[in-house]
Amino acid sequence: MMNHTPPDPDARSTAAGTGTGTTLSIAHGPAGEPTRVLARFEEWTLRAPHTAAVIDGARTWTYQELDTAAADVAAVLRDRVRPGDLVGVCLDRSTALVVTAVALARLGAVYLPLGPRPGERRTQAVTEDLDVVCLVGDPGVLPEGHRTGERCPLPLPTDGVNAPATVVAAFAASGGRGARRAPEGALYAVLTSGSTGRPKAVAVAEASLSVALDWYRAETGLAPGDRQSLLIGIAFDPHLLELWAALTSGAALVPAPDDTRWDAQVLTDWWRDAQVTVSVAATPTVEPLLDRPWPTGLKLRHLVVGGDRMRRHPGPDVTATVHNAYGPAEATVVTTAHAMRGTDATAGEQAPPPIGTPLPGVTVVVTDHDGRPVARGRDGELRIGGHCLALGYLDPELTAHRFTAPPEELARPAVDRLYRTGDRVRMNADGCLEFLGRLDDQVKISGVRIEPAEVEAAFEQDPRVRGAVVTVLRDSSGHARLVAHVRPADGTEPAAGDLLAAVRAWLPEQAVPAAVRIVDRYPLDANGKVDRIALAAQSSAPVAAAAPDDLADASPTERLVLTAVRDLLGRPGTGLDDNFTDAGGTSVVAARLLVAVEHATGVRPRARDLLRSTDLRAFAALLDQRRTPQPAGA
Repeated sequence: MMNHTPPDPDARSTAAGTGTGTTLSIAHGPAGEPTRVLARFEEWTLRAPHTAAVIDGARTWTYQELDTAAADVAAVLRDRVRPGDLVGVCLDRSTALVVTAVALARLGAVYLPLGPRPGERRTQAVTEDLDVVCLVGDPGVLPEGHRTGERCPLPLPTDGVNAPATVVAAFAASGGRGARRAPEGALYAVLTSGSTGRPKAVAVAEASLSVALDWYRAETGLAPGDRQSLLIGIAFDPHLLELWAALTSGAALVPAPDDTRWDAQVLTDWWRDAQVTVSVAATPTVEPLLDRPWPTGLKLRHLVVGGDRMRRHPGPDVTATVHNAYGPAEATVVTTAHAMRGTDATAGEQAPPPIGTPLPGVTVVVTDHDGRPVARGRDGELRIGGHCLALGYLDPELTAHRFTAPPEELARPAVDRLYRTGDRVRMNADGCLEFLGRLDDQVKISGVRIEPAEVEAAFEQDPRVRGAVVTVLRDSSGHARLVAHVRPADGTEPAAGDLLAAVRAWLPEQAVPAAVRIVDRYPLDANGKVDRIALAAQSSAPVAAAAPDDLADASPTERLVLTAVRDLLGRPGTGLDDNFTDAGGTSVVAARLLVAVEHATGVRPRARDLLRSTDLRAFAALLDQRRTPQPAGA
């Protein structure tokens, strides 16, 4: 197994301050060479044309049908989309998305996933910075500049669990495109959080993705007859691992309904009903499953988990192999992994598992501040090299800053540069990595890297805001949430809820703060800078935003719901008349709330019950209704 790679013999040399003969924190994965992605899909189309390629609700698409649909879309776009052009894709997990990905690969265009409902201002910022030739999606979700330009209807499927009603390729009006193009050879580009307040894009070549796919197929045994989930949010790069892993192995891709990302129980029910055998899921989604008995009746053999730090090992009752995967977008989805089984001696341990050892073709190095490898057992910054590396950012200056030359201790033809992750890790004697946290201000929320500066800049776009500082709060289990401390502009008195609603157009869901605090001033440190530690301490202190007797007239269920929401959001001022989403609720908070409600009441609400409730009082009333036995004959 690749997670038992022995220490590389050429990593044994002198480390600064450790003496001769010390083994350095350098590890190389097994040999791995780039292959082809699109060509492998086309091989399966010829070899097994009538095999299921996508099972989308009640509709099954064969490899031949998928191939024909992609050819039709490519034919429509061919005169307007050239090789190397960036195409923004605003679709959800669906057959339409899969067809679009294959069609763009055929054209040599660069697939830029933005998600099904991208914030209008965020999308506008992307199209202002990047040379995006067109956006593919429902006309209703496109920014204004693409509503007034030319539209081209696309023959994409409109049936399935998350199918769009109408899809167009919308071309910006003249002069509406940014200057930055993708580097030559890019297959796709994805957005990551930017400290300037605007998202940055990283471009990845087909060859780099192919190395990760080769590992994934070998590790999971994905093959014809398997069903691979399409579960990860489309704005994030792991969905590309899911999508192309299935299409390059002859397996069937199964798009997940939207409810699955809100509720762990709904997810396991879907795994069972859809007969999923291999899946990729975000760590916050999977962790609740590991805290309860493992579901029976699943065909799931392999579960690849990533995006956040796992806090425990799977228990002995877990029948699937769980892979704790790590990898930034700049190193093509996944670069290290650690496989765990119910038969392991460590099964059920309440301790974070390691992030493992490098995949084939990957080199990992733990360095000090100056970029020199440290001895094994010492903490340092993780740097990554090898075939996995992205081509770089669409901003050449940023690429030069984050992708650096390797140290002299790492003289290998395949490692001509290293990506600085900003993650603090430790390499053990066996070459296995432990994740210890971040070295900079970035934070992971629901598996997505967030720059607080980007969130601050989103608030400061609002004329009612003079300044914003974002801090991070963690609960007792280590889950992070963002708190925005906003200084209003002179003469304004904005409501926290109104400010939250405004920034949703700029930010991905995970970056929307759980709370907004209106402040007159910021505490300063000895250097005259904002004292973020003191500010965060203020956030964690009790807040007198709610009167002590504000729950006096509440029913027991209302008290339960409101107390849980306040605790999860860190917003003591939340009231029963507040809407969950407007109060700062996200998909991850919703999942935790539903678990808490079930534990306390025995009632299992669904995510849609919460989201469709006008306010928290209505949600509590629904719970009471379900708890009350109905009279006979009612």
